[in-house]
Amino acid sequence: MRVSIDTKAKVKIGNLSRGGKARTLEAKAADDHDTQWQEVLVPFGILNTHSQQLSIYFGQSAETSDFIVDCLTAWWHENQHNYLELDEWVIDLDGGAATRSDRTQFIKRMVELSDAINLRIRLIYYPPYHSKYNPIERCWATLENYWNGAILDSVETALHWASNMTWKGIAPIVHLVETTYEKGIKVLSQELEQYQPFWQRSETLPKWDITIVPV
Repeated sequence: MRVSIDTKAKVKIGNLSRGGKARTLEAKAADDHDTQWQEVLVPFGILNTHSQQLSIYFGQSAETSDFIVDCLTAWWHENQHNYLELDEWVIDLDGGAATRSDRTQFIKRMVELSDAINLRIRLIYYPPYHSKYNPIERCWATLENYWNGAILDSVETALHWASNMTWKGIAPIVHLVETTYEKGIKVLSQELEQYQPFWQRSETLPKWDITIVPV
């Protein structure tokens, strides 16, 4: 089973223009200056590259390793019934700040996830400047084209618009993540040592191909 993951640019919630064209005859007027917004959403997407089912998790806090692994965990629990005899979960991703292969909190949380679900996880990274080839990037382009004429003046409005787009004719599954995440969490080297044996780097592509085995 293979999925493609990534975060989209943060979405400001408020009476702000997105630069697109409205889909209605009477368009709502946006503020003249886009300087006031109520909050910011962090969209994180998981695309099943076989079924083309897209899941979008809108965070209300920060883009952190914990946020991303929590979303992956939630996705697995929602979908595990489809993969009862699965040997390996392959994840395509780029090396963003929260998911780099040397990010200590990401290493810890992913090893813990692999152990908790008793499943080998393989991370396939796109090298710098190649993330545009990650399949989920095209999903984000579709979402942006769909809602760029809308005024996302509330969280509910943003979720409504995201829920009504389609990717390959399929509506996405949309979630709101209300957890507050702390930035800058690091794992000390002494603690990290216990996770390293389960974070196995490819001999040929040690930065871009990681296999995580259950503890």
